[in-house]
Amino acid sequence: MNDTRTTANQPTAGSIRQRLPRFAIISAWSIPVLLVGQFAMLAIVPIVALATVIVRRRIHPLFPYAGALVGLYATGIAIWAARPDRAQSLSKDLHPALLTAIVVASLALLLRTYLRRR
Repeated sequence: MNDTRTTANQPTAGSIRQRLPRFAIISAWSIPVLLVGQFAMLAIVPIVALATVIVRRRIHPLFPYAGALVGLYATGIAIWAARPDRAQSLSKDLHPALLTAIVVASLALLLRTYLRRR
């Protein structure tokens, strides 16, 4: 038999996209662009804006993705700030593996936003 009950606690991808304002989606797209373009310190602005929107609007399906993104970026900043011989730029001090992990976390958040979970 077909189960016709609606699952109100599992929003579809369309409803996630509708709850995110346009600037949050632009912010999510700008994170990998800024990181790959060697503007890693400026990426803090879209990361904070995106995480704030996700938490304030209580978009629960995106919490793990936003948490991973913020955690990875905060790790990079903490390592950069703690080093006594740090470079003048965060972009020059980020390890390529950490940079790749941050970009992948951002793209995973975007994929979750655009694709419907099956």
